[in-house]
Amino acid sequence: MITARAAATFEPVGRSVAAARGFVRDTLQGWGLGDIVDDAVVLTSELVTNAVVHAGTAADVLCFRDAEGVRVEVADHYPERELPLHDAGQPFGSPDREGGRGLLLCSALASRWGVDYTAADKRVWFHLDLPDRPVGTRSAGPCVPDTALPVAATRVRVGVVQVDRGGNVSAWNSDARELFGHTPEQVLGKPLTDLAAWPHTPGTGTGIAEALRLSRWEGSYGVRDHEGRTVPVYASHLRVRDSDGEPSTVCLLVPDHERAVLQSPQRGPAPDAASGDGRERPTSDPFEVFIGSPAPDDLDGLLQRTVERARDMLDGDAAYLLLATDDETELEVRASTGLPAARQRFARVPVEGGSGRYGSARMPSVHEDLSVVPGAVPLLSGTGMRSVVTVPLKVEGRLTGSLGVAAESSARYTNEEALRLQFAADRIALAVERARLTELERLRRGSLSFLVEASDLLAGTLDRDQTLALMAQMTVPTLATWCAVYTVADQGSEPTLSYVLHEDEDRIDSLKALLGRVDAPDPVPTPGARVWTAPTEAAHSAALRTSLRNAGMGTDDHRFSPAASLATAAAVGGETVVLPLVARNRVIGMLTLGKPTDERFRQEILELAEDLSRRAALALDNARLYSERTAISQSLQRSLLPPELPEVPGVEVEVIYRAAGEGNEVGGDFYDLFEIRDGAYGFAIGDVCGTGPEAAAVTGLARHALRLLAREGFGGPAVLERLNAAILDEGTRSRFLTLLYGELWPQPDGSAELKVVCAGHPLPLRLRPNGTVAPAAEPQPLLGVMDDLELYEETVVLDPGDVLLCVTDGVTERREGTRMLGDDGLSDALTACTGLNAGAVAARIMRTVERFASAAPSDDMAILAMRVPAPQAEPG
Repeated sequence: MITARAAATFEPVGRSVAAARGFVRDTLQGWGLGDIVDDAVVLTSELVTNAVVHAGTAADVLCFRDAEGVRVEVADHYPERELPLHDAGQPFGSPDREGGRGLLLCSALASRWGVDYTAADKRVWFHLDLPDRPVGTRSAGPCVPDTALPVAATRVRVGVVQVDRGGNVSAWNSDARELFGHTPEQVLGKPLTDLAAWPHTPGTGTGIAEALRLSRWEGSYGVRDHEGRTVPVYASHLRVRDSDGEPSTVCLLVPDHERAVLQSPQRGPAPDAASGDGRERPTSDPFEVFIGSPAPDDLDGLLQRTVERARDMLDGDAAYLLLATDDETELEVRASTGLPAARQRFARVPVEGGSGRYGSARMPSVHEDLSVVPGAVPLLSGTGMRSVVTVPLKVEGRLTGSLGVAAESSARYTNEEALRLQFAADRIALAVERARLTELERLRRGSLSFLVEASDLLAGTLDRDQTLALMAQMTVPTLATWCAVYTVADQGSEPTLSYVLHEDEDRIDSLKALLGRVDAPDPVPTPGARVWTAPTEAAHSAALRTSLRNAGMGTDDHRFSPAASLATAAAVGGETVVLPLVARNRVIGMLTLGKPTDERFRQEILELAEDLSRRAALALDNARLYSERTAISQSLQRSLLPPELPEVPGVEVEVIYRAAGEGNEVGGDFYDLFEIRDGAYGFAIGDVCGTGPEAAAVTGLARHALRLLAREGFGGPAVLERLNAAILDEGTRSRFLTLLYGELWPQPDGSAELKVVCAGHPLPLRLRPNGTVAPAAEPQPLLGVMDDLELYEETVVLDPGDVLLCVTDGVTERREGTRMLGDDGLSDALTACTGLNAGAVAARIMRTVERFASAAPSDDMAILAMRVPAPQAEPG
């Protein structure tokens, strides 16, 4: 009777053999049949090789579990390929020959095997019986004294957490609530990644998402409790599926120091096991078992298994492994067991200040009692460890790391244990170095990709606030758990807290409040990251005051609000570093990065953050300069336009001005309307060739000269002739200027008389109440070209209901591909404005211009509309 079934299909490529091996191994391990996994994997490998390599077809692998054991079938789609029959009386031949080993192995290892043919495929199968063993017993250990048993709490709690296909928590038992303080309502439906403290390392390592997809996984990580503290746990994950085929992962969690509750026993023969011929088998320590298997791809997994094997090999209470930095001057803690791993991870110690007797990690050492020499091994301070043995990891004579095993009792280790550990370290050193270089290469590629993306994002904006936000968002959570950006406005001014970000949005406000009460770090231009302890000290102090007040023991010291609670202290309680933001030889700010309690930065992350800070500083300074330039440009632009328009009796006036360019550059078009004397008003609309400071100079000259000359009593032609002379006097700074200038006199009969001069400017258009449109002036020479101008003015009378529209060439030259609005298009648009007041006319013309093309306008635009209102009909 079949109790379980699993199937998979593999493509006819070489890598499918390894994939099939993994499929069978995971399936049988998931069924709890570890005793026959190795035989099943060997046979499957041979049969799948025959199918995908020799037969060249896809292979179907099916696993069936029954009461007696497991049946595995491998089918290919090459039925015409005959299976050579074997006479039972004939030998199989030499086992060293090239082919045929698959069937030979089936005959030797399987309980039963055979071949089935169908019309579509050929199926080779084998059956492995379970070994005889007492019912219900998987493995057992010898009887040992009570003092040798692992230590656990009086009430052992095993947290059971179920995670669905999407990585969200779907079940949370009472032990999990007791261990971590979260109620089921607080965690159900949320991603497990919000709780798991998995190391963030760009481009390297196996993340929790990958671990949850494995059929079985076992190891250590951290879980954040309800106060934000990281609780080290030992976990056993099992991938299961329900009756509907929906997969999920069941996670069993215990405190890391109680790992014996869940940790799988080491496979392999017992040291005192005897061979069948009566000879005693050679003993093998856990390192030998480990070295015999391929090294995993990720360095963290390799190092964690190494320290666990080292601890077991020397029967220690704790073990740790440090790796040398690139310059080999410091050692970083990369893995530990039996210690608060999260607190020690990536902690750095100098090589020449190591734990060796000679003050160097380059030599093996044994400390029989650390209480006699306190501080000899800083990593073990406050952990209760008394004796320790450390050995270096070397490759070709170069120090690559250090491995240590510690015990809570004194005088546990001697030189003999140091030699055993050194022998094991020598064998693992090359594998560790190879994995370290692989990780380093991935990290460098990830760092390069990260910096390229960061540079693109920073270069894509010139807005200061957006640049600050990008700086923080790129660092959290990739490089740090939280980030704060300080800015320095001027040399000598105090730093200002400008932006704060935490990976948990609920903690941003409390973190900002805490940093606001702490003196900002000094703006020191020294490159590199420096440690800043003020936030951690302030957070712990505030949390202590909050706890005392809650316990009724508080004082009246309220410098820190209760919001800075234990959760905030845990959020900023780890390592905090400050990197200067230096641009153009000036400190313009500081980038502050922080980790939660018991976590530190690794050296590669700090180097990556330093590269990012240099790019971010330049982007921030560019944004500052651009903001200043834009503010100056807009201020100058406003100064070139009239502050307000006077009210003209009996005439409606409306002006719309749109400056083109991202920063609204100065220069270009301008307009003006001013009172000359009682009953007389001057108006002008002009366009200076080009933009920028030189064009702005001509614009300012023109607007102010027009007002001054008109109020001195000069007529229109005389005003423009003198303005032309002033422009030419500017020499090389002079620019061409098109200008429409006029004088307006409202009349008692409700009309308005105008005298206009159109010097090279688009002609003004008059709209009659009947909808006809015609030019209201004739073209004359533009200004700034010739010395002698003969200009004349033209008289125009606006009757009630008439509209005079004046525009710059940015309106008439609006383009969409090869099409241009032009004078005819403007006339048609004005015709549709019959009956509208001046404001509506100007708005409709602007809307017509904007809709004419999809692209943003490339030239400044000014619209001046004047209308003489029609008399209101008297009510009958």
